[in-house]
Amino acid sequence: MASQITNVKCPACTGPLRYSTETQRLECDYCGSSYSVKEIEALYAGQNAQAQAALEDAIAAAESASSEEAAEQQEYIASCAEWGEDADKLRVYNCPSCGAQLFCEETTAATSCPYCGNNTIIPGQVSGMLKPDYVIPFKYSKDAAVDALKRYYRGKKLLPKAFAEQNHIEEIKGIYVPFWLYDVEADADVSFNTTRVNSSVRGNERITVTEYFRVRRAGTLDFDLIPADASDKMPDAHMDAIEPYDYSEMVPFSTAYLPGFLADKYDMSEEACRERAEKRAVNSALNAMEQDVSGYSTCSVSGQRVNIRRKKVHYALLPVWLLATKWNNGSYLFAMNGQTGKLIGDLPVSRGRYWAWFAGISLPLMAVLAALMYFGGLL
Repeated sequence: MASQITNVKCPACTGPLRYSTETQRLECDYCGSSYSVKEIEALYAGQNAQAQAALEDAIAAAESASSEEAAEQQEYIASCAEWGEDADKLRVYNCPSCGAQLFCEETTAATSCPYCGNNTIIPGQVSGMLKPDYVIPFKYSKDAAVDALKRYYRGKKLLPKAFAEQNHIEEIKGIYVPFWLYDVEADADVSFNTTRVNSSVRGNERITVTEYFRVRRAGTLDFDLIPADASDKMPDAHMDAIEPYDYSEMVPFSTAYLPGFLADKYDMSEEACRERAEKRAVNSALNAMEQDVSGYSTCSVSGQRVNIRRKKVHYALLPVWLLATKWNNGSYLFAMNGQTGKLIGDLPVSRGRYWAWFAGISLPLMAVLAALMYFGGLL
């Protein structure tokens, strides 16, 4: 019976292959062989097709199974992995290399076997209707992500010194995160209340003249590839903050880019994520209209209308490094753009350093104010 998953092995020595961020090729750490994406894609096309068919057969068999049989399967998963209530979100696969059972989330598309180390792809999660249109390959390695986190600590004056010295990186994951990319067109019609203030001096008097205007701006703007992450597990704020991605390096999807990294398929539909993308288009359109109003002293929006016309939607996997750290019984999550290296995350604040910083600013200001009040009183 065909396996539902594929191990990506070196054709020369059968060792595990990984996609290298340095060479942009698939490398074998055992024999040193190197292969292009096209070579591996062609080599494993047949195995991926067999794995996809096997997964589809398994799904069909599960759907036709009785409720009693389905319950037994979930009970087995729960008993083996002790997942409890999360058992219904898991899938069990057998590693083609060592036969070990792999417990994966239902959205997992790429992982690795913890027993034999082979990088594993589940083709059925990224084929057919689930196949992404594009992928942006990783350009930053795990070591680069760790170095970026250390640099991120530098210059943070309110960061507890012990945090940078004692926190331990609990987990580093290179994940291809599913994204919907929206193309939309925005028709914007915005009215503004503006003023223009002019002052002049005549003798001992200063004359100020304020003119009031009603300004209108209207136009059509095209927005391409507005991203919205399609994974319910990913924190939206982190995913938004590590933008932008350079779409010029986006390539047609191939499973050959996945070995060595984790990958998920989407679990949020394009309709579920659309509101986020269209809200961004509306805000960008309003901002563009406002920036076109110049030469005035003040400007405020008095009326607005923005209509969104939907165009194409693309499905892509984008590279993200997730770094989880623990310190002083607290957990901190950092995310890094795997293409550009942009890193963001939450940091603890030292109360002692905060008050020292506050005192360093407020005390001199209080002294200046006191001096002004004193000398002002003498005058």
